[in-house]
Amino acid sequence: MESYEVQLEKLKNGEIEKIEVSRENFFLFRKAWVNRDDKKYFVGEAHHNGDITYHYDPTVL
Repeated sequence: MESYEVQLEKLKNGEIEKIEVSRENFFLFRKAWVNRDDKKYFVGEAHHNGDITYHYDPTVL
């Protein structure tokens, strides 16, 4: 699996549509996400059992 840093960059660039993050991997994802200047554009949708799907939306204010 690619690192979350790489996945976040690919998501931003439109190379992938979403990132699926399991509850068990959330803190690994968060470590990569929190250091980004554009973190507010990564929008998460929570699912049952704590899994989250993230997509990139540059229109978020």
